[in-house]
Amino acid sequence: MGMLDGKVAIVTGAGRGLGREEALLMAKEGCNLVVNDISGAEEVAKECEKLGVKVVSNNDSVTDFKKAAEMIDQAISEFGKLDIVVNNAGIIRDRMIFNMSEQDFDDVVAVSLKGTFNLTRHAAVYFRKMGKEDPEVKNFGRIINTASDSGLYGNVGQSNYGAAKSGIATFTAIVSREIAKYATVNCVVPSARTPMTTDETPKMVEWMNTKTKDGFDIFHPAHFAPLVVFLASDKAKKINGEVFRGIGDKVWVYRGWRAVKMIENDGKPFTAEGLAERVKNELMKDLPSKFEGAASQDVLFGK
Repeated sequence: MGMLDGKVAIVTGAGRGLGREEALLMAKEGCNLVVNDISGAEEVAKECEKLGVKVVSNNDSVTDFKKAAEMIDQAISEFGKLDIVVNNAGIIRDRMIFNMSEQDFDDVVAVSLKGTFNLTRHAAVYFRKMGKEDPEVKNFGRIINTASDSGLYGNVGQSNYGAAKSGIATFTAIVSREIAKYATVNCVVPSARTPMTTDETPKMVEWMNTKTKDGFDIFHPAHFAPLVVFLASDKAKKINGEVFRGIGDKVWVYRGWRAVKMIENDGKPFTAEGLAERVKNELMKDLPSKFEGAASQDVLFGK
């Protein structure tokens, strides 16, 4: 018995990298699939079929609102239902802000953020419809969105990608509350060796191939897929609106923006001059690092 026996899922961006590994493990766990990517989907679909499940491929762009709706319809038409959507599709166009074109920004936001909206919106309509038609069907849908370290910590040269990925985390938090009666919506933050983090980001190649002193291949993309399978399963029905970061053999749970310190002015409005003094000497003094919670080399490599 697999954790996803009889389930039906759409995995976007599944032609390579993380999406491919997620689709393969979902297939191993008994899930029927719509494998989506603008390239490579057919090959991954064939790999998944060999694992004994039913699979169809889809080459449409997640940026197209209408095509995203048709992807939902395709799953229902082929398999009679839809249980899971994994929004994995994303692209990068790294540029410093003074070199970034409008197209660089629009393309990244369109695939990552709008693509996540498109599939989530249409899936939510379906999950809500099914829940209203049968009140006994509760919290059956699973939506898993994909953010990034760039969205959590802010990587230089990725203001477009980081903004989109940070937006996905916030989008997840809000939508998870809106459709909680019918589906869970969670967010995952991978760090893995994929074409996006090697071919398209050469400076990451050495880092992404580093192993622990015991030889563990930390950044192999297959290590991340079990987190997605778990969140897609019935065993995760009580987990909603969360952000999980996974690297190698480690998983973190995150919380969003939070206040870390406050100053007040005894019931009177601040003046600009007063803020200049107190922000410097009180509010900004001894603050925790902006990167608190980021995985250090010591943590990752067991040094």
